[in-house]
Amino acid sequence: MLQYTIRRLLSLIPVMLIVSIIVFLIVHLTPGNPAYLILGEDSSQESIEQLEVQLGLDKPMVVQFFSWIGNVLTGDLGQSVYSSEPVTQIIIDHLGPTFSLMVISLVLTLLVAIPTAIFVVWKRNTALDPIFISISLLGVSIPEFWFAMLMVLCFGVAIPIFPVAGYIPVAEGAINWFYHLFLPAFVLAAVEIGLVARMLRDGMLESVNQDYTRTAKAKGVKESIVLMKHVFFNALIPTTTVIGTTIAGLLGGTVIIETMFTIPGIGQLLIDSIYRRDYPVIQGVILFIAAIYVLVNLLVDLLYAVLDPRIRYD
Repeated sequence: MLQYTIRRLLSLIPVMLIVSIIVFLIVHLTPGNPAYLILGEDSSQESIEQLEVQLGLDKPMVVQFFSWIGNVLTGDLGQSVYSSEPVTQIIIDHLGPTFSLMVISLVLTLLVAIPTAIFVVWKRNTALDPIFISISLLGVSIPEFWFAMLMVLCFGVAIPIFPVAGYIPVAEGAINWFYHLFLPAFVLAAVEIGLVARMLRDGMLESVNQDYTRTAKAKGVKESIVLMKHVFFNALIPTTTVIGTTIAGLLGGTVIIETMFTIPGIGQLLIDSIYRRDYPVIQGVILFIAAIYVLVNLLVDLLYAVLDPRIRYD
């Protein structure tokens, strides 16, 4: 296991390098001049050129890339062009809202998806199964931004139950923290619930007709015990993969949801940085998101061996 983990960690280096190159090229090829945006429309060409020299934007793109990637390898993501603050500190300052939103969304997803899938498998020969399939497909197909606007109109305007903007840190009160994040977290979770529940239901249905489940039933074991003790745990392997992609999907979904609900997280930071052409912040945020993606995939692979002792990597 240790050797496999080391190999996987080493394989992340070329992946992150390729991501760095793509991100750098996309960001710098996007139209817009940070110096012009900082100084404003009334600025002269000379002042713009002077600021470009100060920011290092006058150098060739190749020189800028190797200078930036050299600093990244030392743990320095650079400084914001807009605020002159360290990019690492900016990301840390905006990490709390995003992490909070992801945690609540993931908990809601698992609390709803797992019991629903188990119940549907238990009632698999009834009309509940096709109804579940239709609802799960609908949940996966609904665009997040449209569902978010619908929730805002329903529970923020027509029936003002939940706040539709702002964020309160958990240090100021766990109840208010949860209250402000419930609606955007529910929007994120609604899309993922159908996917996780559908995958868990399919995996359990495959195990229901296996020999070991029929043997357990023949011995007189209650079906509820068979479902929980045998069928459920054997269906966790493919479901774990989906949960891992769900975590990554939640991180990507926060870009839209945080913007719509005015939550000062990583997603909102990325959108604001794109408007400002704040190259170092854009590159740092995207690198951070990419690192989370690959690390989650690694943790999912390592979790396989915990869930199934038969799986060995070394």
